[in-house]
Amino acid sequence: MTSIRSGEVWPDTEGKMIDAHGGGMLFHEGTYYWYGEIKQGKTYLPDVNKSWGGTRVDVTGVSCYSSTDLLKWKKEGNVLPAVNDPASDLHPGKVLERPKVIYNAKTKKFVMWFHADSLNYAAAGCGVAVSDTPNGTFKYLGSFRPDKGVWPVNVTEEDKKDPKSPLARDFEKGQMARDLTVFVDDDGKGYLFAASEDNATMHISELSDDYLKTTGKFARVFPGRLMEAPAVFKRGGKYYIIASGCTAWAPNAARSAVADSIWGPWKELGNPCQGEKADITFQSQGTYVLPVAGKADKFIFMADRWNKDNLPDSRYIWLPIGFEGEKPVLHWMGEWSPK
Repeated sequence: MTSIRSGEVWPDTEGKMIDAHGGGMLFHEGTYYWYGEIKQGKTYLPDVNKSWGGTRVDVTGVSCYSSTDLLKWKKEGNVLPAVNDPASDLHPGKVLERPKVIYNAKTKKFVMWFHADSLNYAAAGCGVAVSDTPNGTFKYLGSFRPDKGVWPVNVTEEDKKDPKSPLARDFEKGQMARDLTVFVDDDGKGYLFAASEDNATMHISELSDDYLKTTGKFARVFPGRLMEAPAVFKRGGKYYIIASGCTAWAPNAARSAVADSIWGPWKELGNPCQGEKADITFQSQGTYVLPVAGKADKFIFMADRWNKDNLPDSRYIWLPIGFEGEKPVLHWMGEWSPK
């Protein structure tokens, strides 16, 4: 590619369509590494919980592509391949979504987090894998529900005592984690953002120093707002999130919010999109916000244009983020250069 053309087929350096859905980006030693779901094949399933489309695609692993200019992408391969074991989280019949990779400067390890789930989305856990190199292969460590047996820092007595509350219900076995992302702050501290409590409320959890688990310190944010697809970034000392509503494969209006502390309080800023099709995020759903290396105050909103009838052919939407005061703003640009 010589420019970013959202919604078109993006070829890698071998001329093959880039297969990196629901993904994220890591910049390490002068190179960008793009990770995403490899969607191959198609499985039709009943809509068992009325919250998704009833159709999913087997994910055969996590892809990795590398680039130094965000335009020419070399395929590094399948860095977390599926395994032919029905009991494994990595079986292609299970759910593997939204892989994100962060680098731990202390351990010198690359750590991958993703949403690991059962076909009916009841497991609602986090999968974690590690590698010595950014292009893998990653070693899978297993899945778990975060923050088992602890209450959030902003819990109320009413929250604790409500037997119908998902928060109280899941206290002993750990909190749900569906759509997720991980974020590393300037001081090296890592955080997990995950849609929890049956997708109703988002949780922010502190990661251990090795980024392999949560510490038990977490907060509930955006209670009852039904937000998923979180993308988190930092600008001017403030923390930002762009997320979506929960409408399965159908696009909806994005939401944005800002906070002075990662623990909140978070102030919602409304839909960052402006112009035609702003109400459906230009027919896409966000997955990551990329700070452009060496370019102060330059960020790219990465999103997927889901094609529910042929998910492998879902296209990518990348747009530069502008700002009106503290509010992030997105305008449609059919072609642009990240330089």
